[in-house]
Amino acid sequence: MAINPIYVDIFAGCGGLSVGLHLAGWKGLFAIERNPDAFSTLKANLIDDRKHFEWPDWLQQKAWNIQKLLKEKSENLIGLKGKVDLVVGGPPCQGFSMAGRRKESDKRNQLVHSYLKFIELVQPRAILFENVPGFTMKFKAKEGDGIDYSQLVIEELKKLGYADAHGEIVDMADYGVPQRRERFIVIATRNNLTKGIFSSLENITKEFLLAKGIPSKNTVRAALSDLEKRHGMIPCPDKKGFKSGITARPTTGIQRHLRTGQRKPSPNSHRFVNHTAKAKRVFGKLLASAPRNKTIAGDNRARYGLKKRSVKVLDPNDVAPTVTTIPDDFIHYSEPRVMTVRECARLQSFPDWFEFKGPYTTGGKRRVHQTPRYTQVGNAVPPLFAEIIGLATRKAIQDV
Repeated sequence: MAINPIYVDIFAGCGGLSVGLHLAGWKGLFAIERNPDAFSTLKANLIDDRKHFEWPDWLQQKAWNIQKLLKEKSENLIGLKGKVDLVVGGPPCQGFSMAGRRKESDKRNQLVHSYLKFIELVQPRAILFENVPGFTMKFKAKEGDGIDYSQLVIEELKKLGYADAHGEIVDMADYGVPQRRERFIVIATRNNLTKGIFSSLENITKEFLLAKGIPSKNTVRAALSDLEKRHGMIPCPDKKGFKSGITARPTTGIQRHLRTGQRKPSPNSHRFVNHTAKAKRVFGKLLASAPRNKTIAGDNRARYGLKKRSVKVLDPNDVAPTVTTIPDDFIHYSEPRVMTVRECARLQSFPDWFEFKGPYTTGGKRRVHQTPRYTQVGNAVPPLFAEIIGLATRKAIQDV
């Protein structure tokens, strides 16, 4: 077994899983992501800067649609048999999410079959699959039982030789992530290692967090207080007409950990939104009396002058609700404004050295083609969790 075992990241997004595996001592072979904006972020950080991926000559470094990859590069993928220790990633979750318009007809749901085909061709030693909890719930059917995609994946993996395939719903807040984020995690191996990996997570998490000086539970304020607007501003380096925040001295373990390797006075993507005076007044009312970490709904929306349906004011003394892809879903816990991309990234446990590329936001027809920075962050797997589960998986397969 190599000192740095080899993995492939499919449906990679901007690279949350890959960041964690990089920090856990894995070596990437390549990553597959269809969206150009998300891939540009992954490329800038993990290919160009960190040189994390070996990247085979037969695969162009670009945004790839997995279905096109399977069609054009199947022989090359078959050639990877015996050379890949781990495949990670999960198909897009929007069609399964209980927070959105859950639809069995969503074409993205069919990417589950592309995922399984990739596993069949490459035959890695182990698999790490991630998706939303709604993935475990059956769709309603006109006749008989609806499809339970989680069971479908597990049963198909068993047919492919992964007899110990097993899935559990985990909350990222239990791994030091300053956010309540439940996800369905499947681990499968060819060596009957899955049970050991799941059972070792609690001890590995405790040891890891203790060694890094990170508390087991991290509040929103603990993660973000050094990024508050009151610490000062400079002109935004990549968006004319905006200001970016300056960081203060880190005061908590999670801040010190996430700022490792970042020396700039203003981390990437810490750009404040230019709010109107009216918006600031609304936010001020919310900060003064709205419940924290609760959706402002019904008649209360009119009370605060809100039109949007899903606004939450963050509680500084608790973990955040699940970070989404929408900039104004959260109101800052102490300042009358929405969150910056960097603050959302902190709640997702991205290190400050990680830089996001592409537009900050988008709208209209551009939504079909663009994945702005807020969306990249909201769709990602928290790197802190990825690092911990990466350590557990690496230890298991290297001990065989």
